[in-house]
Amino acid sequence: MGIRVWVDNWQMQCCGEPFGIGAEVSWTLVDADKEWLADVLGAEAAATVDAAEEHHGGTREGASATAATVTGISAVHCRFAPLPGQPAHTRYPVPGSGTLTALTSADGWTSDRNERQFVGYLVELSACGVDSVRRPRHRPSPPRRM
Repeated sequence: MGIRVWVDNWQMQCCGEPFGIGAEVSWTLVDADKEWLADVLGAEAAATVDAAEEHHGGTREGASATAATVTGISAVHCRFAPLPGQPAHTRYPVPGSGTLTALTSADGWTSDRNERQFVGYLVELSACGVDSVRRPRHRPSPPRRM
């Protein structure tokens, strides 16, 4: 049995290490922002996400890395648009617009797909080492709503 992990595109682009199916990874896992993921993926798919990879803080002191093997990778794309009554320059995920594309590797620089922007990866990991995950009470997210 494995777990499904969200990996933000900006985290990979900043300082993430490329990975592929069959690779051994050592990630710090935190609670996923399921509210945001529900906007991107829909509530049903968001409910299947077990954790998020985090290497920019937001973890409890002493949080340990989880070692596991990558067994699946999907790129996630969605459309963004302003909300009614909000400034046009502030854009939010359009519910129901998220798509998944199976990949064999990830480096953070997956191309956009027409009007859908690349936002991250859903990664399947083997269950090895997953029981030792230490999660924080709160995972800070990039500002998305005002």
